[in-house]
Amino acid sequence: MTCLPQPVPGAKKLGLVIDLDTCVGCQACATNCKEWNASGHSAPLPDLRPYSAGAEGVWFNRVHSYEAGEGAAGRTVHFPRSCLHCENAACVTVCPTGASYKRAEDGIVLVDHDTCIGCGLCAWACPYGAREMDEDAGVMKKCTLCVDRIYNETIPEAQRQPACVLACPTKARHFGDLGDPESAVGQLVRERGGQPLMPELGYQPVNSYLPPRNRSSLAATPEEAAPTEIKNPLLRWMDRVLSR
Repeated sequence: MTCLPQPVPGAKKLGLVIDLDTCVGCQACATNCKEWNASGHSAPLPDLRPYSAGAEGVWFNRVHSYEAGEGAAGRTVHFPRSCLHCENAACVTVCPTGASYKRAEDGIVLVDHDTCIGCGLCAWACPYGAREMDEDAGVMKKCTLCVDRIYNETIPEAQRQPACVLACPTKARHFGDLGDPESAVGQLVRERGGQPLMPELGYQPVNSYLPPRNRSSLAATPEEAAPTEIKNPLLRWMDRVLSR
């Protein structure tokens, strides 16, 4: 089995902060993630049966939509789901070959495809459903936070962010060091009351979700003004006909 790295004081904890208040469920994050990590710009997004009703495949980022609340207080909440890069990552500790591992320098959880045997134990251990089996390659895959992009010095610094963050049209996704409470993402979590997903399980996810803001109560509907009397006989007749 694989061991987790010993905690290093002051080490980075790179991750995502997702704003559930502004996510519109457009799937741009999932699409750009797929193109950067697997498909390329000309390939079909799914891996299996891409042109049929049963299209499926490896998606590092999936967006689910739910209806929350009732009546005037109801709203649709779009919930993006991907690897949370947990500090106490169960997917790592169950791996029999060491293919799943967590980096000490930045906290990113990765998979070494050369040593992965596709046993599926990591997917079984992950309570967040973040592991994806690539049936063509016979290995497990997952979100890497675009590690090949965020450290790539050949691209402009502003572009050294995960593909999903760059694609989000509403800026609902934020990337940074969640180990630093004074970082931009750290302050965002503090100001908006960001929460990890299912913290009671004890896996200590690094990624955080910003809850939807409470909508102000609907303003009282103003009383309709009394209809203005129509003086023209022809217009009065037309009004009666059109009102039937």
